[in-house]
Amino acid sequence: MTLKMVDDPKRFLALLNGISRRNYLGHSELTDDFLKQEIYPDASEEDFCRICSRVAGLLKSLVSADMDMNQLEVFLTAQMKRKEGTLSEEQAASLRKFWKTNKQKIHESIVSQTMWGNSLQKISWRVDLKSQSRHAEHINTPTAIMELHIADNLNTSKVPEVVRLELDETKLSAMLLNMKDIDDQINKLIKS
Repeated sequence: MTLKMVDDPKRFLALLNGISRRNYLGHSELTDDFLKQEIYPDASEEDFCRICSRVAGLLKSLVSADMDMNQLEVFLTAQMKRKEGTLSEEQAASLRKFWKTNKQKIHESIVSQTMWGNSLQKISWRVDLKSQSRHAEHINTPTAIMELHIADNLNTSKVPEVVRLELDETKLSAMLLNMKDIDDQINKLIKS
């Protein structure tokens, strides 16, 4: 494959989009044959397989590290300085543009593919004062009312379940302490 063909920013970006859509977003109809015919019809089969493999490897590195833009710059610099299979400045620019546009979408797709349980979609809360109660001492006491929207990740067409909680000051304090303990445990795991 001629260098000019590979360095064509539009074609390289199109190949990045095609391979990422197939590998990470579930568009299985984007086969190698289809991509070759649409993007690099003049390339030999061997040359196309080589560039396709290179692009898939680059994408896998970006996705597996969930690179931010600073990490991407370091990665691209290292790729451009390699002796074999270097990345040109035009390809690096296309990769920057692609990753800036598609990082979040690919990340969300990967996360949704790996979740098989329920997930918290939305939480809302407010603090009210009780105006009625069976016992007079409970009137005018603050209560926290929480609403949790829980979605089934295996059945996305299902309407999220809504769970409502009413917490008095004691229960709210206990819940906040438990959440702090969970946060502390997560922070310990992250630091170790």
